[in-house]
Amino acid sequence: MKAQQVHELGGPEALRSTEIPDPEPGPGQVVIDVRAAGVNFPDVLLAAGKYQTRPELPFTPGSEVAGEVTRVGAGVQGLEPGTRVAAFCGMGGYAEQAAVDAWRVFPIPDAMPYTDAAGFSVTYGTSYHGLVDKAGLVEGERLLVLGAAGGVGLTAVEIGRALGAEVIAAASTTEKLETCRSRGAAELIDYGAGDLREGLATTGGKVDVVYDPVGGDLAQTAVRSLRWGGRYLTVGYASGDIPKVGMNRLLITSGALHGVLWGEWAKRNPERNAANMRRLLDWYAEGRLVPHIDRTVAFHDASAALDVVMTRRAVGKVILIRD
Repeated sequence: MKAQQVHELGGPEALRSTEIPDPEPGPGQVVIDVRAAGVNFPDVLLAAGKYQTRPELPFTPGSEVAGEVTRVGAGVQGLEPGTRVAAFCGMGGYAEQAAVDAWRVFPIPDAMPYTDAAGFSVTYGTSYHGLVDKAGLVEGERLLVLGAAGGVGLTAVEIGRALGAEVIAAASTTEKLETCRSRGAAELIDYGAGDLREGLATTGGKVDVVYDPVGGDLAQTAVRSLRWGGRYLTVGYASGDIPKVGMNRLLITSGALHGVLWGEWAKRNPERNAANMRRLLDWYAEGRLVPHIDRTVAFHDASAALDVVMTRRAVGKVILIRD
């Protein structure tokens, strides 16, 4: 089968189309015929050798896929050949087939297209885990989402709205913010054209929860916006700058800082993660979640897809589709 692999660390151009053996399902695994794969910022970091983990070269990036189960390993229950699924594979998604642990695989609604399913697991899973399991966001609270038009940011807007929170979306362009409005944001802050602090002042100032996949200079202002008992979720560093936040700001507001590493949490808590995914897929079926696909890109042009994500030009998700 064909896969897009990294043979030497570098930018998006590091990906090369490579012929590799078809995978076989091990015990507790299924093989998925991949019809679409989500492109995420960690894929960029992996290719550059800048992620928390460094797989041995060569490797196939791609942490989430959608397709059809073709083979089932020993001990697998509830998944049969022919089942349409979404899966968080961790690695190996940029390929025609992927062997995935069964606990990472979830049947999808009949009406859910593979393009929606391929971009669902990581972004919605991360945001739900952060907002519900970590922050305990409840109806009536105020949620500030930084990088709100990105892959995880937009899902945080949707989930916050579904939970009954007042969502304040912060992004770098008016075009991105209009997409956030369409997904339920009540207030909009364009920090590309002005100051985040001033923007927060016009929306009432203080918030209960900050969802931050960006990092950088915005973090200091955002942590100062927390109300008493506020919660700050650090999700990632798309800006390329890990922020240094004064812990005294959390002390004087009795605030909390939570790291959101959904993939590892899901591995350690597969039953709770499965319950989260069932709820999210139910919300999708009810029309409460509507994945925003910025663009689809052919598998053979995966380098171009990575470049779009790396340069933060995407609004929502970029999806690879089989040629």
